[in-house]
Amino acid sequence: MSMEMLVEKVKKTGNPTVVGLDPKLEYIPEFIKQKAFADFGKNSQGAGEAIFQFNKGLIDALYDIVPAVKPQMAYYEMYGLKGLEALSKTIRYAREKGMYVILDGKRNDIGSTAEAYSAAYLGESKLDEGTAWGDFPADALTVNPYLGTDGILPFVKQCEERDKAIFVLVKTSNPSSGELQDLVVDQCTLYERVAHLVSRWGMSTKGESGYSGVGAVVGATYPAQLSQLRKIMPATYFLVPGYGAQGGKAEDVAKAFHPDGLGAIVNASRSIMCAYKKAEVAQEEFAKAAREEALRMKYDIIRFI
Repeated sequence: MSMEMLVEKVKKTGNPTVVGLDPKLEYIPEFIKQKAFADFGKNSQGAGEAIFQFNKGLIDALYDIVPAVKPQMAYYEMYGLKGLEALSKTIRYAREKGMYVILDGKRNDIGSTAEAYSAAYLGESKLDEGTAWGDFPADALTVNPYLGTDGILPFVKQCEERDKAIFVLVKTSNPSSGELQDLVVDQCTLYERVAHLVSRWGMSTKGESGYSGVGAVVGATYPAQLSQLRKIMPATYFLVPGYGAQGGKAEDVAKAFHPDGLGAIVNASRSIMCAYKKAEVAQEEFAKAAREEALRMKYDIIRFI
């Protein structure tokens, strides 16, 4: 299963973190944008090229110390077709460098539409029996559970058949998440109910490590819930957003892990992508600054786990 691959990469690097590749143009150093616009024009094609070159520089600096990257689809969709082309190239390049790729799309629907989403991001697009391709060949995808089991099973099927993984939203890191997720239903919160479903959905996808191919998104900004959900979902790998810029601390995210230091992978995006701005170094050293921040994050977290 794909989650086994993530576990192995975490062990190899000794690093339970993932870097979010969420590239707004204002995050990208001027020298990269200027070259892209000079070569392709100040348009969507130039923007897409700038995004890819920025991501490529980050990946080159991080692939040997960070096990995974997590592109957020919205930051590519906002730049149109060329933005999506940059996303496709980014996924392929990261995988070529040996990184695990979690595509953060939060997709979901029911029936044939869910099957189409799962094919697009975890499977293949087919013309006929002999012709198929995949433009977004990620290892894992974030999924919204709001439509229930029949909106999840098409994604689980891809996990079973293609060694892929999904991360289901359980308790998200945003301030208003409690408006729905904390509602009490049948004497438990909605997020607890979803957690029990996640455990059930993943039963058919467990690998040798004991973790299922159905993971959970649980925010670092809610440490008490992290501890609670770790007990409900012992065989579930957690994707933990909210560290760093959103206020989550290392001692908070430590509650997501098992005693052996496995069970969770912690995301940071802006703090690493834009590290060169905080460090006040030359823009040409953006990748070096990102590497240094990624190492700082690694050691900040592992000292608690």
